[in-house]
Amino acid sequence: MTETAVENVDILIVGAGPVGMTLHLALAAGGQSSLLLDRRPHSALQADPRALALSHGARELLEQIHSWPTRAATPIETIHISQKDGFGRTLLDRADYQLPALGYVVRYRDLAAALAARLAPDRLLAEAEILDIASDADGATVALRHAGQLRRLRCRLLVHAEGTPGDEAGVKVAAYGQHAVICEVTPQAGHQRRAWERFTPDGPLALLPLGDEYSIVFTLPPEKADAVMALDDAAFISALERQFGRNMKFAAPGPRSRFPLALRMRQTLHKQREVWIGNSAQTLHPVSGQGFNLGLRDAWQLAEFLLRDGVDRVDLAAYARSRRLDREGGAFFTDQVVKAFSNDCAPLKLARGLGLWALDVFPPARHFVAKRMIWGARA
Repeated sequence: MTETAVENVDILIVGAGPVGMTLHLALAAGGQSSLLLDRRPHSALQADPRALALSHGARELLEQIHSWPTRAATPIETIHISQKDGFGRTLLDRADYQLPALGYVVRYRDLAAALAARLAPDRLLAEAEILDIASDADGATVALRHAGQLRRLRCRLLVHAEGTPGDEAGVKVAAYGQHAVICEVTPQAGHQRRAWERFTPDGPLALLPLGDEYSIVFTLPPEKADAVMALDDAAFISALERQFGRNMKFAAPGPRSRFPLALRMRQTLHKQREVWIGNSAQTLHPVSGQGFNLGLRDAWQLAEFLLRDGVDRVDLAAYARSRRLDREGGAFFTDQVVKAFSNDCAPLKLARGLGLWALDVFPPARHFVAKRMIWGARA
């Protein structure tokens, strides 16, 4: 039986979602070739129901590779942070940082389309099933099935940019006992480009301006998420308004979807000539919208290392160390916020109110939090 011939590539990126495409395009802008591999048909990205909260820092990165979806992005000019049935609030305003917006809300499919428009057709293998990965000190060999044929690709560096860390050795997992119900609703009075982070005993409730609507992330214990998913539209709107707990009215809910929430951190980002970025390296709670922005910064910083040092000489351990502060800081921040705010403990409610009030009246603390959200550890 004839053995399948080996095809050689410099860098193989597994996962052609926005993080993988960002890495590919950043490398291409610097003259470094790479190949994208994805198990899904590329059209599947257009069926993703999520909206993404992108920081202004993410916009700055994506503009450098000419992939910012200007017409599809809704600016966030202010962010109102408060707790239900408790005092204290903090207001973040883009004017304090001389920025056009603190962040933006973009549908996943629109961002994916903006990035895909920059891809050369021969730089993506879609609907490719990986059968085996064998890595060594010089690279990795990937056996796969594509278009009905068996193929073997040999790369000098293999980048994992899809999926989430599994329940395996070397992955730290902390389940929150919460599910996120997501959909789009119409605010009857408009949103004035304001985002809301509203903390409730069940978990945070986020309202993100998207076009004329709000994209909502409704965090609930699993059994309450079951009940909310089963409601008709009118009852769902009533439940949302009760949970928000302020005088705001909503209408016209779109299709709902849900997913469980957990913190998953891969403790080692590299192994021989393999490296993990984006959701394959860490998945965070969606509170404050840090996870996807963190993944984009992973891709950008890895591209900087590769373009500076070259694919054969790049020090993956140094790359991993360079990402430590950003990764661990983002994970710690979101984890502590969820644990501190997802309860109805009276002493904690008082402490939370005092903390929100202190952020509002003490600009240096508020600016530290805001800049961390906008630029990550690079702030």
